[in-house]
Amino acid sequence: MALRFGLLVPQGWRLDLVGIADPIEAYETMTRVAREAEDLGFDSIWLFDHFHTVPQPLQEVTFECWTSTAALARDTRRVRIGQMVTCSAYRNPALLAKMASTVDVLSHGRLDFGIGAGWYEHEWRAYGYGFPEAPERLRMLREAVQILLKMWTEEEAYFEGRYYQVHGAINQPKGVQQPHIPLLIGGGGEQVTLKLVAQYADACNVGHLDPAGIAHKFAVLQQHCEAIGRDYQTIKRTVLFNCAIAETDEEAMRKAQQSYMGRNVPPEQLRERELVGSPETIRQRLAAYEEVGAQEVIVYLPDAAQLESVRLFAHECMARLR
Repeated sequence: MALRFGLLVPQGWRLDLVGIADPIEAYETMTRVAREAEDLGFDSIWLFDHFHTVPQPLQEVTFECWTSTAALARDTRRVRIGQMVTCSAYRNPALLAKMASTVDVLSHGRLDFGIGAGWYEHEWRAYGYGFPEAPERLRMLREAVQILLKMWTEEEAYFEGRYYQVHGAINQPKGVQQPHIPLLIGGGGEQVTLKLVAQYADACNVGHLDPAGIAHKFAVLQQHCEAIGRDYQTIKRTVLFNCAIAETDEEAMRKAQQSYMGRNVPPEQLRERELVGSPETIRQRLAAYEEVGAQEVIVYLPDAAQLESVRLFAHECMARLR
């Protein structure tokens, strides 16, 4: 199976729409990148689920994830669309299942549903969600995932949990894809998150590690699968990286250090844990990740709004590795 490629489209959260004063033009920029990615042969496009910028909350455009997912589903025709990843606590899971089912229909079955426990404390508190400790956020994620699957597969969903309850919830239509919308759980936590992947998910997402680190995460996931009798090969393995690509390694490193991805990060760590370099350098890195079991690589290009890096990555990396 050939390596597949996804692109995180500019959404504002990482200041990738700064300088575009008109919010309508900012949205159209996001759409242009999504359509260009589709035309260039990317397999998927993805959106972050965040409400404002990081590391400092600024008065800058940041589009909401799920309304943007729905809009991009109608602005495109072929490419799959997912979230990297939905914060499980930001929306009631029964409602979220209904939203996803609707988007799966209006996209004609192109939705990948990504979910995780969430981490951005300032955002949680700013929007009134509090900020439970990590173990509690993971318990909330476990309940949310179970409700999602019930809503997508059962005529009437019932669930009595500590955090969520549903009592005969009807979800019609349930979506287009069978047996249900593909569920991706993001995160590399070895004791809980990867165990949840083995129990419930169709795909995992880990990232920002060197090939050995990614290989270790996949090995842990395989152990969890074996412990419950699940076929490890039924789980799609995706990896996520920030990417700075340029004609030379030096130019790419300068680009990385000037962007969000390079803030307070030593150059050597950028080289080891992200995709930074010339097309040849990045092709070698991608081949190394494919060798350890990655099946889809999802990249965030800080300058994607200008399109040149998207085109360079597609023509010089994707096309040569397929």
